[in-house]
Amino acid sequence: MLNWDDPLNTASVAKISEDAVVEPSVQHIIDTFDDDELRKMPPVRAEDKRVVNGLADINQLAPFKYPWAWKYFLNANKNHWTPLDINMTQDVQDYHYRLNDNERHVYENVLAYLTTSDIMAMRNVGLAVMEKMSAPELQIYQARQVYEEALHTWTYQHCIETIGIDQGEIYNRYRVVPEIYAKIKIASRRLNSVLRPDMDLTNRDDLQAFLMSYIFFAAVFEGCWFFNGFSPIFALQRRGLMKGTAEQLQYIMRDEVMHCGFGIRTVKQLMMEENIRPDAGALREMWDEAEAAETTYASYILREPMLGYDAEQHIEQFRFIANRRARQLGFEEPFAGAECALPWLDEQSNIRKEKNFFETRVTEYQTGGGLNWE
Repeated sequence: MLNWDDPLNTASVAKISEDAVVEPSVQHIIDTFDDDELRKMPPVRAEDKRVVNGLADINQLAPFKYPWAWKYFLNANKNHWTPLDINMTQDVQDYHYRLNDNERHVYENVLAYLTTSDIMAMRNVGLAVMEKMSAPELQIYQARQVYEEALHTWTYQHCIETIGIDQGEIYNRYRVVPEIYAKIKIASRRLNSVLRPDMDLTNRDDLQAFLMSYIFFAAVFEGCWFFNGFSPIFALQRRGLMKGTAEQLQYIMRDEVMHCGFGIRTVKQLMMEENIRPDAGALREMWDEAEAAETTYASYILREPMLGYDAEQHIEQFRFIANRRARQLGFEEPFAGAECALPWLDEQSNIRKEKNFFETRVTEYQTGGGLNWE
């Protein structure tokens, strides 16, 4: 039986007495209920709900104002998996005996960046965004998102541990490698800007700051940087290398597609409800800063090109995806003329099914269809 005082201890615990009584303090609350007053309370109306600054009871899920948010939650649960579902045996052999020194450099630093970034994503959703939402259907999907960011962090840790890489050294790289630290510092600054305890979203300046932070995390951090963060591993997968890690990232990519899509849709709803738009200069600065950081990062992790993948392709793909995110938000494209440098990416990052049925984990068959990149 589960020990409720010590859940990790499986020793049986005493059965709760059937004679237990309601605490006096709780009974007092019940006794003070005014039935007449309760009957006069109007039901929650969907139209009173808002992304932020809503008037409806935050504890009442229905009626929905944002049924699409509930659909995101239901779909997220279809993509349920853990890193233990994927066989990493061949990756151990690949890393130690088939990758060259440059490819190991790429692999290690991609994981060093991603594992730190997903922890930041978890903190951003849980601490800076979710608690400001005033509709429970929005919060419920974001609660799932917090779990998924933690799951992604476990996935990177599982890859690092399974392959036998020094975890302490890899996890510390974001602090000692300037090219990785630059991206983390930008994200940290934008996260901290909305973690102020005195933030008031009825104040237009604070609302503008929150909007810009949310746009950054939805469109840049998850919508562009994570996508480019996975691409070097998918490039190895195309050559038959590190296929277990790549499969892990394919599942993560499904989550990130929904994180980005949900964030962009919520931002658009917020702009409509609050009649607010981001400052054009602030948007331009955001895109330029993100591009500069991605360029420096690509020049470091891809200091020597891999077969079929180099820094220029990585940077151009960032610009191409950034234009896509801007269009989704209804903004002007920041990098006019950018072209898709990795035409194989959409197909490569989908989970494919050409596996022997009896060798495939059940998770392969319960996780929905392909990704919608638009």
